Order: sequence, then structure tokens, then C-alpha cells
Amino acid sequence: MQTGQSATEQHEAYMRICINLATAARHRGDSPVGSIVVLDGRVIGEGIEGGKTHKDITHHAEIEAIRQANVFLGGQDLSGCTLYTTHEPCIMCSYIIRHARIATVVMGVYSGAIGGYSSRYPLLSDTTITTWGPPPMLVAGVLQQECTALYS
Repeated sequence: MQTGQSATEQHEAYMRICINLATAARHRGDSPVGSIVVLDGRVIGEGIEGGKTHKDITHHAEIEAIRQANVFLGGQDLSGCTLYTTHEPCIMCSYIIRHARIATVVMGVYSGAIGGYSSRYPLLSDTTITTWGPPPMLVAGVLQQECTALYS
């Protein structure tokens, strides 16, 4: 992203990339979720929801973005990274985000009962799981209207 942008402008620019990925997922019949992993201003992983396309429940956008970032970095420690996603990561994705030690999660809309933050199982904010270190910083509601519109 451009230098001199505010944090809000950067978050919105990256979320627009996620929205484009989510639109591609929707067009192929999957849930409209797109995710990217960013390190030092560079996208190092991207993911498109693909559970229906690949007939694999683990083919979530966040997991695919993390897999690409791991390959790019040659390891599984993403502690300096930010994950952007149109939709609050589910409980499964939240486990992987915490295991990868992602520093910040920026999301568009909440998931409710299956969310890794807003559900009864808030893995993204749980401070009792010391094995993974501190929970990521969470930023919610970025381009919320645009992310919600993906479902219409």
C-alpha cells in the first residue's frame, strides 16, 4: 500500500482485495469469503472460500491464505503478519490463526454462533491459551456494508 495512508485507508484498501476474492468465490458457487495475509505492506498469501468447489470443509479462505503465506515464508510463524478477511474467521480458522501467531485480524462482518470471536468459543480473544502467545489484535467492521452485500 502507499506510504502516508492512514490505518483506516490501508485496512480499506486491503479489504477491497478480499472483497474481490470473495466475489470470485461467490461466482463459482462457494460462500463469498476472501482473505489475504499481509507482511510489511506486501500480500504474501491469498485465499478464496472453496469448500463446495473442492468438496473439502477445510478449504476456507483464511486457511488458504495462511497456507500460501507459510509457503512464501518457508515456515509457520506468521507473528509479524496481518490477516484480512471479509467474514469473521470461524472457530476452525481461528485455531489456525492462533497457532500461526498472526498479530492482527481485520474483518468485515461478524459470523455469530460459529465465529472465533463473537461466538461462545472466542478463540481469537482467549488469553488462557498461553501456548500460542497473546491473542491477535482484532479490528472489526472494515467495509462492513460492502462485505454484507456479498451475501445479497
